Amino acid sequence: QIQRALRSLSIPLERLHVMKGHMMEDMCKGLSLQTHAQAKVRMLPTYICSTPNGTEKGNFLVVELCQNQVRTMLVTLYGDGNMSPHMMYKIFDLPEGIMQGEGEALFDFIAQCVSQFLTETISSETRETTNLPLGFVFPFTCRQTQLDKAELLSWSKGFSCSGVVGKDVVQLLQSAINKQEMGASGTNSNWLSSLRGRKSSQFTPSQLCHVEVVALMNDTVGTMMTCSMEGRPCEVAVVADKGSNCCFMAEAYLVETAEETNGRMCVNTEWGCFGDDGVLNDIFTPYDVRVDEESSNRGEKRFEKLVGSLYLGEIVRHALIALTAEKALFTGNDIAVLKEKGVFTMQHVLDIINNEDGITEVKRILETLGLQPSERDCGRVQQICQAVMGRAATLHATGLAAILSYMCQTRDLESLMVNVGMEGELYRGYPRFEEILLSVSRLLAPECMPTLLPSRDGSGRGAAMVTAVALRLAAQRREVNEVLAPLRLTRADLEKVQALMREEMERGLCKETNPTASVRMLPTYVTHTPDGTERGDFLALDLGGTNFRVLVVRVTEEGISMASEIYVIPVSIMQGSGEALFDHIIDCIIDFQMKQNLVTQMLPLGFTFSFPCQQVGLDKALLLTWTKGFSASGCVGKDVVQLLRDAAQRKQHLGMQVVALVNDTVGTMMACGYDDPKCEIGLIVGTGTNACYMEEMRNVGTVEGDQGRMCINMEWGAFGDNGCLDHIFTHFDKVVDETTINPGKQRFEKLISGMYLGEIVRQILMVMVEKQLLFKGRPCPKLQTRNIFKTKFLSTIELNGLALRQIRAILNELELDASFEDSVLMREVCQAVSLRAAQLCAAGLAAVVEKMRENRGLDQLDITVGVDGTLYKLHPCFSNNLQKTLKDLAPSCNVTFLISEDGSGKGAAL
Repeated sequence: QIQRALRSLSIPLERLHVMKGHMMEDMCKGLSLQTHAQAKVRMLPTYICSTPNGTEKGNFLVVELCQNQVRTMLVTLYGDGNMSPHMMYKIFDLPEGIMQGEGEALFDFIAQCVSQFLTETISSETRETTNLPLGFVFPFTCRQTQLDKAELLSWSKGFSCSGVVGKDVVQLLQSAINKQEMGASGTNSNWLSSLRGRKSSQFTPSQLCHVEVVALMNDTVGTMMTCSMEGRPCEVAVVADKGSNCCFMAEAYLVETAEETNGRMCVNTEWGCFGDDGVLNDIFTPYDVRVDEESSNRGEKRFEKLVGSLYLGEIVRHALIALTAEKALFTGNDIAVLKEKGVFTMQHVLDIINNEDGITEVKRILETLGLQPSERDCGRVQQICQAVMGRAATLHATGLAAILSYMCQTRDLESLMVNVGMEGELYRGYPRFEEILLSVSRLLAPECMPTLLPSRDGSGRGAAMVTAVALRLAAQRREVNEVLAPLRLTRADLEKVQALMREEMERGLCKETNPTASVRMLPTYVTHTPDGTERGDFLALDLGGTNFRVLVVRVTEEGISMASEIYVIPVSIMQGSGEALFDHIIDCIIDFQMKQNLVTQMLPLGFTFSFPCQQVGLDKALLLTWTKGFSASGCVGKDVVQLLRDAAQRKQHLGMQVVALVNDTVGTMMACGYDDPKCEIGLIVGTGTNACYMEEMRNVGTVEGDQGRMCINMEWGAFGDNGCLDHIFTHFDKVVDETTINPGKQRFEKLISGMYLGEIVRQILMVMVEKQLLFKGRPCPKLQTRNIFKTKFLSTIELNGLALRQIRAILNELELDASFEDSVLMREVCQAVSLRAAQLCAAGLAAVVEKMRENRGLDQLDITVGVDGTLYKLHPCFSNNLQKTLKDLAPSCNVTFLISEDGSGKGAAL
């Protein structure tokens, strides 16, 4: 019988693996918005999104509601890495009956404890001038919706105060404290009279400083934060006490029940309820069933009833009763004493197993209880106690293994090294607990290497840390909002930009005002989009940046096929003489035609030239200004087509005939127009930005004739060069503009395009380091390097669900030693900059589509925009933000976006 009992209390490794799997499934259920209500492992968000970084300082008050006490504590932090906080505390015993009385009485008593404690620890002068933040450790299951807002879901541990379940416990405590501050004597004030030696009415309001409840947490979270103070972050905590629980830092985007998606958030698992759905039924012994039946919450908290120290003595008691009935123990003895609930305590169990050397102590304990054990009985009782305790430690290890494996998987790590804060009677009292916890969790989660950190001051010190971190983050949030406020545009701001763009468009189209307009509205002499009947072989050139392409495009009934080659333009040629640049281009064309066996053919050529030109014919265009880092001499004001023809003559190359010069934006519109006849707008958002659209000839004052339409190359990158956008230019934009090769020019482009966004981000980060909001205020020389943030960096950092570890890796590549908080903040900066870019682009586009709608006298315009550019195509949020803002600003236009597949090549040929 003894062997059978011991076997029933021992769980095989395979069964533990299954249990770990079940717990991980239930954790995922608890985090999901859809399945949260059905989950037994509740996975409650705590709204604690950061562990201490050592810079916290100030005085913090802590109140901890314990099993039968209220602990008050005043913690002073010095910002010295939290190595030596100064602590004063006082413990008050809970009066008899208060745990089952009225909720108001309980909170009034806690408030009076705070008042009494402050009177004894803080001088009256300090009290009059001090505001004290308070952290409240409340070890019961709550639904938290903010750090300082938590609704009690259920009492446990012998508490059942009325009028509290379903209420915000932070508000209940704050109201009770406010009553004390006002000098109102609380309910049952006589409870404290004996402690004070004077009546509570003697406390005048002036004697109390203002106390504000800033944060609520349970004891598990407090433990994690206490252990985070040892100069190393702690991201998991296990409390193995009367109850049992675990919390850990989860990736915030997985906590669907909270709105926070950046960084990490501490989740309170409430794993005590694991198994309430029956998944642990097969490991429940008859003794566990009896304990459950006698409890006040039958069928609930099944896991906790296997592992909590409140129940372990009871499990042993029922095992002893059953084994006596089977005549395996206490033969001929009267065991009536064992029938009494609570007679065999956790302390008895610990005393019995912690005296392995001698049966004498076991005998003494059993005799004290009124039993008359034989030596064999003592040995067997000791075995049962060891089995119950060993099982409790093993089950804690299984739960911990589930948490660690989940963290490892969701952080996309091959192995996880993590610190685990430990607290509780079982952990402290059972010498083998730590050994079993580590060995079993490593068997179940070999990829994880936990280090156990014992909590030194319970959860009180940690509660002070939560409060301190909350205040640090709140102050930081205010400063971050202040820095980013100028980048956050209102709808009114965007409507104003749209109206200004419309004004500038009209000025650019009018012959008289065109020379002074910032949006040049250049005619392209392209009067039709493709209709699908085009046929032939064409050469295309594409010059728009540091790379240059040559293509052959074949247009047949079956569709379009292309062959192309990319050539690099060295900086020395980009910024050298015009002759050298165009000679290089012709050399590339000759190389390409030789490779494609096209030397003998005379092919028509379309030249995509993505720089502002005044076009005077389809094959004649004067360069107005270089952009995108080009500055080749002897080109501005010259006909670009002629410069190309001159270079061909110098090189004696006759195998091409330049038919059309097009801007890349026009090429994009034409390429998409081949697939969608409704495409009458071209948009580029890449290294630079520009747009073109089909305007009514009657509105184009710079070209003769009123019939039909002509594509207008807006050259909107220069919008604002006349100062009309100065109101939305921030300090960061001005600094970036001043360091470019064309200060004061292309100002709209410098707010939107990929070439500049990384620099804007860098300027913001430098200000944030200066304000000590990043890198703990440490100087960061690497941030002084211009252009370290490429557009690709912005695209990667904003990827939804990208693990913070990956962001840190990107930042480490840039030699920026970023914490997780730094990573979250950097992502926010990138989001603010890219969102503004998309919104401004949408405001410009809204002006275009609204003008086209009005031109055509339509109530509703259906139109397609052909779009190209790396920022639009590769940034995870840009296109969505652009489309959403456009819909809002131009509700009467139904705009479809079509991504261009090679606009500057295929488009030029078309």
